Amino acid sequence: MKFKFTTTKIASIEKVLNIKFTKRGNQYRGLLQDIEQGRRLTLEIYPDIAIGMNRGNLVNVFTPSAHMQLHFCTGFVASDVLGEVVFIGEHNGRLSGIIVEKAAACSVYSNVDSALLTSDFTKLGSEVMLSGVALSLAEHLLEDKSK
Repeated sequence: MKFKFTTTKIASIEKVLNIKFTKRGNQYRGLLQDIEQGRRLTLEIYPDIAIGMNRGNLVNVFTPSAHMQLHFCTGFVASDVLGEVVFIGEHNGRLSGIIVEKAAACSVYSNVDSALLTSDFTKLGSEVMLSGVALSLAEHLLEDKSK
């Protein structure tokens, strides 16, 4: 079954990020701020919208200096312990992800080989290892190729 953002899932994101979304039509929008660090981030989630000729989930992140989008979001993991939400999209063995932190920080990883998530990180270069470690939280969401 295709992943869907439900009100329960949206609430779990709100809880972890300590954010309150405003719902307008088919858009959830919330603001994260870290006054001490001078960071500000707007997170938007569009469940099940038209993306070209297909339908899917869109995640937008706006900062004062960047705009990031994840088309066809296929899942997320909200971690209370880490204070972050990992949004992922997987296609043909490649993984892209946006990680949004409670402290209004954000990281993006794009076109990562899904096999890296199960690799021995000690055998990877540090420049490659970071994406595997960061996205490994969402490993259980990946498509099971053995089915």
